[in-house]
Parts: sequence; structure tokens; C-alpha cells
Amino acid sequence: MILEPLAPADRPVPTWCAAEVLVNRHHADRYQHLRLAAPEIAAAARPGQFVMLTAAKGHAGGPVLPRPMAIYSWDAGEGVIDILYAVVGDGTRALATFTPGERMVVVGPLGRGFDIQPDTGKVLLVGRGIGTCSLTGVAQELAGGPAEVVAVTSGRDAGAVIGADLFRTHGAAAVRAVTDAEGSSGVERLRADLCRELDEHPPQQILTCGSDRLARLSAELGARWGATVQVSVEAHMACGLGYCHGCATGPLDGPLESPLVCRDGPVFRLAG
Repeated sequence: MILEPLAPADRPVPTWCAAEVLVNRHHADRYQHLRLAAPEIAAAARPGQFVMLTAAKGHAGGPVLPRPMAIYSWDAGEGVIDILYAVVGDGTRALATFTPGERMVVVGPLGRGFDIQPDTGKVLLVGRGIGTCSLTGVAQELAGGPAEVVAVTSGRDAGAVIGADLFRTHGAAAVRAVTDAEGSSGVERLRADLCRELDEHPPQQILTCGSDRLARLSAELGARWGATVQVSVEAHMACGLGYCHGCATGPLDGPLESPLVCRDGPVFRLAG
């Protein structure tokens, strides 16, 4: 697969804040739901952007580097942002210890989000696991508009499926939750199901995150339907701002640096 940066676009200047933790509770499976009071970030957030969360508390010992997390949803009126994260290592275990009323250092919104063209009539969203959090904001942004949203959210089992309720809340025309446990998430079956349902009226744009095999499937479907494909790339990063140059998308031994996930992405055009 070849990743190409999207066309340059204006993006909000990220802000730093000590956000009050409003909610930090178990969501499902190994996932936590974090809600933060961050009015400036909520006012500027766009679908597919992310924030950097500092897991260390004050001067206490703990993970030094912040963790990048997709913005799951936001409410500019209420001044809040929601994050879903998987508890998988020291950093996310430290994040899970924050309780309501504590403050967490947050930087955002960061990155280049999804580019929805104004003449798009239908968008297909294809997400896997926690990667689906990069896509839910698209449904939120398009809610009530002319573009129809069709969403696929995939996981190991029903507990690991993310975003189905939020897609429905924002008026998605169809939401397909598929799982490994039921055998409905396999690429061959999913390809056949989507072709059967969408061949007659296919989407003009396909957006995906969370799985290389689903990204390849999205590329195949894009070629079949003449649709453009954008993929949100997940990566470890130290700053989220482009200073550390630690999240290059290509090999590290080339003569030129490849695009950075944080600065040039995380959303890229999938060219092949």
C-alpha cells in the first residue's frame, strides 16, 4: 500500500491545557471511556484528529512520554472531548488511574483529519477495534447533512466492537458490526456482503482505520467502485507535533525522510 499525504489544508493551532477529568470508567472489554473538560480543543476538533495525553501525575514517577489518542467524539457547546482507549501497557494503565476532578495535561487537536469532499453523496467507514475511534467523528460531522454514512465496525467479539451505538446516534444509514467470534469479520465474507449491498449505489469515499487487511480491502473496493480511499495510520510518537521525527511512515534508511504520521497525517490517501 502506498500512502500519500492529503492536499495541504488549514488546521487549528493546537493548545495545551490541564483538562479536568470528568469521566474515566470501564467501557467494555479492555477499553476505558475518558471524558475531559477541554473547551478550546472541543471547539477546534475535526474528524480523524487526535490529542496527546500525559499519563504522569504532577511530579510523580510514571510514563514520561504522552500517549496519542484519537478523539472519539466532542461537544463544542459543552466544551468536552471523549476518548476511548485500550488498557494495554504502563502508559494506559497509568491513564486508567485518573479519577474525576483530577487534571490531565492534554495537547490538541493534532494532525490532519479526514477530508470529506462537498459533492460526496455516500461515505463508507471501515474500522477495527480501537481504530474505529478515528472514524466516529466523521459520522458526527456529517450528521443531518446530505451525505449518507454506511459504517462497518469490526472486533474479536461483541465486547471489542467499538462505535456502533455512536454511528447509529449520528444517523448512519447502515451499521454492520462484525466479529471474529461469529465469523462475520473475515475479509472474503465482508467483501461479498459489501459488494452485494453497495454495488448498485456505491460510496464515493471510503475511510478506514485499525487494520491492514481492512485497508487492503478498502483499496480493492475503491478500485471496484471508483471511490477514493483515506486511511488513518496509528503510530507510536513522542511529541505529536513533528519535532521528534519518530513517526515516519516509511523505512528509516532512505535518503529522504518519509511523511510523518503526526504532522502529515494521521490521515493519508491510499494510493495502492
